[in-house]
Amino acid sequence: MSIQFVDYPMPPALVLNLRDQNPWWQAAAMPNVPRYRRWPYKRIMSWLRNPKPLAPILAMRGPRQVGKSSLQLQVIQTLLHDGIAPERIFRVQFDELASLEQIPGKDDPILRIADWFSRAILQQHFNAAANAGAPAFLFFDEVQNLPSWHVQLKSLVDHASVRAMITGSSALQIERGRDSLAGRIQTLEIGPLRLTEIAAIRGWEELPPFQPDNGLDAWISAEFWSELVKHARNRSAHLERVFKAFSDRGAYPMPHANPDAPWADIADFLNETVVERVIQHDLQAEHRGDNVNATLMRDVFRMVCRCAGQAPRPARISQETNLQLSSGLSQTNARQISSCLAALDQSLLIRTIDPLEARRKPVHGSKKLTLCDHVLRAAMLRELIPLVPSELDQSPPNVQTDAGFLADSTVGYYLASLTNKSIGHLPGGEDVHEVDYVVTIGEKRIPIEVKYRSAPDASSAKGLAAFLDNPLNNAPLALFVTRDFEPAVPIQDPRIVCVPLPALLLLR
Repeated sequence: MSIQFVDYPMPPALVLNLRDQNPWWQAAAMPNVPRYRRWPYKRIMSWLRNPKPLAPILAMRGPRQVGKSSLQLQVIQTLLHDGIAPERIFRVQFDELASLEQIPGKDDPILRIADWFSRAILQQHFNAAANAGAPAFLFFDEVQNLPSWHVQLKSLVDHASVRAMITGSSALQIERGRDSLAGRIQTLEIGPLRLTEIAAIRGWEELPPFQPDNGLDAWISAEFWSELVKHARNRSAHLERVFKAFSDRGAYPMPHANPDAPWADIADFLNETVVERVIQHDLQAEHRGDNVNATLMRDVFRMVCRCAGQAPRPARISQETNLQLSSGLSQTNARQISSCLAALDQSLLIRTIDPLEARRKPVHGSKKLTLCDHVLRAAMLRELIPLVPSELDQSPPNVQTDAGFLADSTVGYYLASLTNKSIGHLPGGEDVHEVDYVVTIGEKRIPIEVKYRSAPDASSAKGLAAFLDNPLNNAPLALFVTRDFEPAVPIQDPRIVCVPLPALLLLR
């Protein structure tokens, strides 16, 4: 049954766009959505079906092109299949609505559009619908670039009984919104595909994660990590196949949904829809009025790709960037580089890992740079670096070195996406051994070293042993991330658990 539209003051172009984005209002077909469902799907559905959720707003943040919009459409598809009336569902993809500028009272577009929806489509006040047991479901995609979006959402949920699911590609903007929406919002972070999801999108047999649910408490047990390695070893043949796909195509959905597409086409797609979209659109909108230099941002991102897994000083990046600058640009300084790095971090294309804070005093050192996905480096630099051991054994030393840094970067971004703010790195210095990453869980700390070599020597674990020996660190164990399941030189310290990189990536 088609819904009857009523006259309400709203720009005709905007009404047409909203109707196109919500085809279920007119019993029209939905856009095609992937058959596979990413891990947040179950949590979103659980939140929607809970009659008394902890918060009326669910925010999902993540880089561009990792499947946030598809998840919204999959959830809507399920709601409709479950019998939810079409007029109770409203979705707006804000980064595709130039007609917002024509809306009356455009300073509050979310409130104006929501009001229009309640009158023209729902045809009753939100509270009346909720009191009748039929609350409205609002889905706002890429909402973070709207001015005062969080203030408008706060006003909306404070005065109307609705469920609002929002997505955004900016860590900073969503974090700011969470601060002002305290008590009204839950946040999910979705990164690139996990190994278990790569298997699913490829249509291969299931590759179950070791720890499907959240929770870090178990991490402080050495037995937990030993069981993870056993879980991975029991699936070694299938895990090897999936890890090979990850090595070849990274962790964005599109390359795996199109496994036969030429690599050059994949690289162009990622550069255009991920990197350039962030630089040309997202960062310009987020830093409006700040005159963001897109060319400089692109050059800095290119240098980040070269330095992934390392902690170079901004002055070094500035010096190397100046050698690569496009003609006509003036020389850059460390402050400009730091600003670019912060902006790229906010976009979730990269993660900058701070030096470890020890005894409430920060350790001096630079931020470590980690990439959202090693395939972005391959697309940006047109240089494929394998991570599969058998391929690395046939590669020259410089490629093996680059693979080591990329493995380090992969571990850093992955752990940061799971632990949020509880990860740092320990720079080396006088009487201090460098440690790649340190995860803090309550009062405990877990040092992690990444050695992606065929035969790491025994001295590779000296930094971990020193960290464990210092009682002030309160470290119950350490992780030694390796390339192979059987390191050529086994680690003798029982406090140190060797975890191959594919096994670590099968954690969740």
